[in-house]
Amino acid sequence: MNRKSTLLIGGAVGLFCTAAVLAQTGANPLAGLDVQAIQRRADATAADAQAFVDEIKRRTDAVAGDARETAATGQGNHRRYVDAAGKAPGASELDRMMADVTGKAQTGDAPQFIVFVSLSMPPESLKPLIRDVSKAGGTIVFQGFPGNSIKAFQQGIARVVDQGQEAKSIGIDPRLFRAFNVTTVPAFVVVTSDFDLCDGFDCKTATPPHDRLAGNVTVPYALESFAEGGGPGARIAATALKHLGSGG
Repeated sequence: MNRKSTLLIGGAVGLFCTAAVLAQTGANPLAGLDVQAIQRRADATAADAQAFVDEIKRRTDAVAGDARETAATGQGNHRRYVDAAGKAPGASELDRMMADVTGKAQTGDAPQFIVFVSLSMPPESLKPLIRDVSKAGGTIVFQGFPGNSIKAFQQGIARVVDQGQEAKSIGIDPRLFRAFNVTTVPAFVVVTSDFDLCDGFDCKTATPPHDRLAGNVTVPYALESFAEGGGPGARIAATALKHLGSGG
């Protein structure tokens, strides 16, 4: 029973107790009051309050169930889209590349080298970033589709990815942008351990120790800065730098 119902019933009980005490002293200021009627009204009000609480709970549970079902349906549709795009007869190289990009969260195995980018960056800057991050064993992350258009993303990617280049190092994951509060690109991050990404919009991912650098610099410059800086990601950056120097 909620607090309001408890107060109503408690008030009625107190009224009876007060009436009993006054009757013993000979005073009766409650004369003319129908105490039983007051009790019945208190009981009815308490029942109405409890019914209201129960209805709110029922509706909340129903909405939560609908949300879970909608999310599961969306995930299933997405998986089917990815399978169709990557495996359909006659699928182009771009189709298969898009299946790689959109078909999985690009978080990979830790430790990680992550570079946050956008298609709004000049192609002459974005193209070498994608090439070098891939060689270094890192991940290029976009926040989403420009204007919510998959076609616009396809066209943009086609301008910055070389013919035959692997797209497995490219991903779309707004959760990573939220986790590291990235508002300016390009941004370079080296993390020291694996971590779980929070899927909700209101929750906050607990990020592991990491090094971070923002600015229009090259991949070798960013990795050298991390490696020589002695921060938590120094060893990881040095390893990525070796991969870059050896061509992957």
